[in-house]
Amino acid sequence: MFEIACNKPLWRDSTASGAGGAPPALVRDAVRTPPAALITGSEHTAAQRRAMPRERLRESGPAALSDLELVVLVLGSGLQGHNVFDVAGSLLAHFGSLRAMLDAQREEFEGLRGIGPAKASKLVAVLELARRALAEQLEDKPLIDSPGAVEDYLRLLIGGRGYEVFVCLFLDVRHRLIRTEESTRGSLTRMAVYPREIVRRALMLNAASLIVAHNHPSGAVQPSASDRRLTRVLRETLALVEVQLVDHLIIGTQETFSFAQHGLD
Repeated sequence: MFEIACNKPLWRDSTASGAGGAPPALVRDAVRTPPAALITGSEHTAAQRRAMPRERLRESGPAALSDLELVVLVLGSGLQGHNVFDVAGSLLAHFGSLRAMLDAQREEFEGLRGIGPAKASKLVAVLELARRALAEQLEDKPLIDSPGAVEDYLRLLIGGRGYEVFVCLFLDVRHRLIRTEESTRGSLTRMAVYPREIVRRALMLNAASLIVAHNHPSGAVQPSASDRRLTRVLRETLALVEVQLVDHLIIGTQETFSFAQHGLD
């Protein structure tokens, strides 16, 4: 629930010789790059499997690929003793969903089967590129005219978090994005939100309006009584400094709830 005070937050519950006299160098070369005739059946099959997603991508486009195939393409290869398909499958199984996997930090990837520092960094870089691309898209147009883009951006930003996060999208007079900031983090069901700090940041950034959002780790987006109270307090507090609260969005794993579409109350 919320605890309201001027300087208090609102609390939300919610290296060998060659065999048979063969020169050592020739033996080493054979080990590194065996001729096709020396490749075992299992190795040949693995090579074929790795090529499958690439061929399907060229022939049918990325939308035709499964989540597993896309992760295989991002990883590129497995590690010694770990087939790339098995590694990709283990990743998806460990995190439970593609969104949750992509929202993980680098440290969460490292140490998992078949994932080293290089592959962990690659996975995190893919996510960051996606976030930046969506942010650029938002900067070029009034957000009030692009509700779908806003929801996609927020879903990627906080939809897969295992804890509650409250974010603010500060907008200019034309409803274009100035900056996105994470206001606070909470636990699975509880989070402190400071309205005065949000107002202070809005004034510092010369924002004319604001979109706020938080996630529900449970996946359900139905607002609680404290969500409704927070929306009302934020709207009234921002109005005192002539900053408009455009919307408060609740982000689930699959769905989104918009207070603006329900009267902001």
